[in-house]
Amino acid sequence: MESSQRNHQNPAFVGDDGRSTASTVEISASNPALRDNSDDQEAGGKVPEERATWGKGVEFLMSCIAMSVGLGNVWRFPFTALDNGGGAFLIPYLIVLFLIGKPIYYLEMVIGQFSSRGSVKVFDLCPAMKGVGAGQAFQVFMLSTYYAALVAIIGRYFIESFRNPLPWAECQAEWGINCINSAPNANNWSQVESSDDRRTQNYTMKSENDRVITSSEWYFVKEVLHETPNIENGIGLPNWELVVGLFVAWACVFFIIRRGVKSSGKASYFLALFPYVIMGVLLVRAVTLPGSIDGIYYFIKPQWGKILDPKVWYAAVTQCFYSLSVCFGNIIMYSSFNKFGHNVHRDAAIVTGLDTMTSLLAGFTIFGILGHLAHEIGTDDIGSVVKGGAGLAFISYPDAIAKFKQLPQIFSVLFFLMLFVLGIGSNIAMTSCSVTAIRDRFPNFKQWQCSLLIAVVSFLIGLMYITPGGQYMLTLVDFFGASMIALVLGIAELYTIGWIYGTDRLCKDIEFMLNRKVGLYWRLCWSIITPLIMTVILIYFYATYEPLTYNNIIYPNWAYSIGWMITAFGILQLPIWMIVAIIRDPGKTLGAKIRGAFTPKKNWGPMDPLLREQYNKEIENELTPKRGQGIWAAIKQNIFG
Repeated sequence: MESSQRNHQNPAFVGDDGRSTASTVEISASNPALRDNSDDQEAGGKVPEERATWGKGVEFLMSCIAMSVGLGNVWRFPFTALDNGGGAFLIPYLIVLFLIGKPIYYLEMVIGQFSSRGSVKVFDLCPAMKGVGAGQAFQVFMLSTYYAALVAIIGRYFIESFRNPLPWAECQAEWGINCINSAPNANNWSQVESSDDRRTQNYTMKSENDRVITSSEWYFVKEVLHETPNIENGIGLPNWELVVGLFVAWACVFFIIRRGVKSSGKASYFLALFPYVIMGVLLVRAVTLPGSIDGIYYFIKPQWGKILDPKVWYAAVTQCFYSLSVCFGNIIMYSSFNKFGHNVHRDAAIVTGLDTMTSLLAGFTIFGILGHLAHEIGTDDIGSVVKGGAGLAFISYPDAIAKFKQLPQIFSVLFFLMLFVLGIGSNIAMTSCSVTAIRDRFPNFKQWQCSLLIAVVSFLIGLMYITPGGQYMLTLVDFFGASMIALVLGIAELYTIGWIYGTDRLCKDIEFMLNRKVGLYWRLCWSIITPLIMTVILIYFYATYEPLTYNNIIYPNWAYSIGWMITAFGILQLPIWMIVAIIRDPGKTLGAKIRGAFTPKKNWGPMDPLLREQYNKEIENELTPKRGQGIWAAIKQNIFG
């Protein structure tokens, strides 16, 4: 009997090399003190079931790639670069990635794996700041609702890709005379009744209604979205074709996550690797189009006047958030299912590097297409070829596919299948984050039940994005429900972990878990550089705030009210949960309650009781403050150790 107890190992605490990470802990499993772990038991005295873990370490890596490499790279990055001067955007983006994206990605991987807690419960490290996790859970839920709507639109294009000719390849009579065919062999209006001079003249007309518009753009606006010129009188009713697509999108997410990481881990291989095959084919096609080199040159050539524009830096920060999915809770959630000794330092380097490469790959592809469009229309202004926004991926990419002379349907099917896979991969992570946050709080709530509930509610909310005014609402939620909340909560997260919990303690946690020293780069970023840059960007944003517009159209007042209510609900989680934590703390005085609310819970640390016992002993000795040496000594210790 004793032998069987001694040989039993929790699979969650076996390293990737097959050895127990608790093997160095010389504490008897029969110690009665360790069995008395009431903090980890439910109210009824029943010990909750062991937390699920990834079947293999590579499943975690593939899931992170599928999450981070998604629509944020293919959809958001190219039009963000387009709106911010093309190549001028690359320098701030790469700097921000190095100083903000990579440090936060590694930090979130570390605290999730170290504690085996989801994005809300992980703030047991500082109960007063649990509002950070709650706010992030809310914003990632809002984000997942409109990501699924985008996947529904992608599904519509995927189905239409089987038609011959492609429905967006040629102009329709009802679209007017200022339409130019996307297909190269079709009779353009310009070929019938104008010369190159007339084409250039029409393109440079000042009126938005008179500019030359490709058939792919007309198709997206008129046939797919049925877009209304404004939403003064409401957003209209959902398009039934997109309703079907939305249902399929959420059905896919549900069936993949219904068994947690056991099922999503198996799907991660396809979700992570398949998009690269199609992206490589499309890049080769894009660079062989006439004029594509001009577009790529526009992408990589910095416009130095834009470098110092704070708006560009703000765009770089928000793009970094979207691209890597940092400060949304997804990374913490995924890493919480890791085995304790998993090498997240390696995985963080792989994912952040691959994410950057994918963004650049997508940028080269889309700007090569834009360069070709400018060549076809007869203008040198690459930046004004098409409007920015979510529609860029549904306009420029289909336009390029329509120009394929041999079987464009094959490329179209593959491309929109790739986008569908990317969207599903990202949405799986976001929905799993919501499921994990709920199940950490209510462990008796079964995985499939929670997944189904969130899928149904999100489907109903998502209906508003597939109405004639849906893109207005999508832009509104994207701005007020994601960009603004993510920055505020991201700053709160960094100050909480870097200064309340402590950078020095975090580094000691990493040494305990991974048995590796933490370099000065990480310490400086976590304690000073990253939170400082984000704070400056946030102050600038609020100082220069202008009302949100969609295609230069101002929203009605009711829409702005909805937007600010969404932002307020997310940010107000901070003071609400802070007050709750102070009230719940068992301290006798108000001062004691406040101090207790900002101190890690007694059961904070590794979930395995053996490891936690050893950790508590080590941390007690190593983090003894330098008493009597003043605040500067404490600051120096926190930063440099």
